[in-house]
Amino acid sequence: MAKSARFLAFDFGAESGRAVAAELSGSKITLQQLHRFPTGVTTLHGKLYWDILRLYSEVLAGMRAYVGKHGPECSGIGVDTWGVDFGLIGADGELLGNPRAYRDPRTHGMMEAVFKVVPREEVYERTGIQFMQINTLYHLYAMVTEKSPFLESAETFLMMSGLFNYFLTGRRVAEFSNATTTQIYDPRKKRWSLELCDALGIPVQMLPEIVPPGTVIGDLLPEIAEEVGLAKTPVIAPACHDTGSAVAAVPAEGDSWAYLSSGTWSLMGAEVPEPIITSKSLEHNFTNEGGVGGTIRFLKNIMGLWIVQQCRATWAARGEDHSYSEMARMAESALPFESIIDVDDASFLAPGDMPSRVQEACRNTGQPVPEDKGAILRCVFESLALKYRYVFESLQDALGRNIGRLHIVGGGCQNALLNRFTADACGVPVVTGPVEATAIGNVLMQAVAVGHFKSVAEGREAVRVSFEGDRYDPLGDPGWDAAYDKLLDLMK
Repeated sequence: MAKSARFLAFDFGAESGRAVAAELSGSKITLQQLHRFPTGVTTLHGKLYWDILRLYSEVLAGMRAYVGKHGPECSGIGVDTWGVDFGLIGADGELLGNPRAYRDPRTHGMMEAVFKVVPREEVYERTGIQFMQINTLYHLYAMVTEKSPFLESAETFLMMSGLFNYFLTGRRVAEFSNATTTQIYDPRKKRWSLELCDALGIPVQMLPEIVPPGTVIGDLLPEIAEEVGLAKTPVIAPACHDTGSAVAAVPAEGDSWAYLSSGTWSLMGAEVPEPIITSKSLEHNFTNEGGVGGTIRFLKNIMGLWIVQQCRATWAARGEDHSYSEMARMAESALPFESIIDVDDASFLAPGDMPSRVQEACRNTGQPVPEDKGAILRCVFESLALKYRYVFESLQDALGRNIGRLHIVGGGCQNALLNRFTADACGVPVVTGPVEATAIGNVLMQAVAVGHFKSVAEGREAVRVSFEGDRYDPLGDPGWDAAYDKLLDLMK
């Protein structure tokens, strides 16, 4: 292990992004947030876009903030982003339009359209990826059916992380963990699923080289380094999918554990050595996404704190701004187990007036309608914990073994109420932290790339030494079993 190093991590989430400096001194990791900014979807003529050039300007601002604090020397720069979304580069090297956001309505009906060409079972057999209408596959097929001139002109397809890496280095590659989120990657053949793309008319010549986490992509372009004041600095691919980086930082030991990366989305799963593509994993709609150190993240996406975030935004637009901690207190004071929703119902996918949607879902299922904010939030938090139980039990069934504890990482692990609900609903101990798991995992893989850590395991040991967490043990409240039965009835 090297004595000391300092890295810069850019972590892009669906709600916000940040630049984080990390100092590694032996086995101790210290973080410093330098710059935070909203990522924010832009709506134009009913279409949802990411303002990629504004986000790139935030990267430059983060680099300047680093130089202002620490000077020009940096051991590495790494970027992680959410999955699924992408941009297209033309023959002249220019970006062809702003990338669409994954919640864009162009994917409505696209899953069914794809299955008319390639059966659902075959899509899963080739990719092992959970079926969600937000997946890259359905955005690309929408472009095929629309005869998009961008698709016809594209020389290179790049995921969001790949776009930033291209802007910074000039090199066009796809990193493994993010490439696997597309549902056009074959985890058995360890390459793009050319057969699936050919069948659907998706141009395969635009698909770039795939590199593993911990790859040095190239040095920061000299003109960018000069502009922001950095010395010659390598740009390193961590696990470029934010959940891949978060899982890299799970401070777990042994093999009887599962993880829950909690944020806008919740992602629950286990780290496995090979993809699990079986009739049972298809039945449970589990996904096989790339991990670090040659592993697979066998997991399932859950709606997560998106509903809570949208409730907050709706109330703030009315002049009623509440912090997340205040919202948790409101929920805690409300009556338990009054009403349950399926948080993964399609009605909650798009942005909008989420409190009204929660009330409408309860009304449509013949349950008491939550009238005040606390009751609405209690309904959402309990429903999230119950969906976690459903996925936790499905995970054990698909793996064919019991899991002894659940590690919750990410910003959502700061919600003590939801942590307690999750332990009670799932019936296993919950261990929380680190909060900044994604940035830590980003830095961890950069450190592996330059030899500061010899392995991911050594990096995880450093996480255990550097960051404390909390533990929640289940209390055995029988109310959770009755509520879970109600959720199962709703899901039918």
